[in-house]
Amino acid sequence: MKQSSIEWFINELDKTIPYQHISNSQIFTDIIEQAKAMHKEEQREDMIGLLEWMNEIAKTDPMQLETDKDDIVDMYFNETYGGTK
Repeated sequence: MKQSSIEWFINELDKTIPYQHISNSQIFTDIIEQAKAMHKEEQREDMIGLLEWMNEIAKTDPMQLETDKDDIVDMYFNETYGGTK
């Protein structure tokens, strides 16, 4: 399974701060769990947004979707968030 950005951050933090200090902190544990939940919801919303966007494009200009999947994601990202990823 692919590592999320939150998991990567925790792993990098563990390299810097001894794990026993982190694992003994309930506040830090709660923050990590909240960040993971928020990240999961953001990913879910992005996937739904991409599907809705693709559905609208398919209705109005289906040929626009006749491209590489990375290009489609870049088009959605640029239109949704402005600029490039």
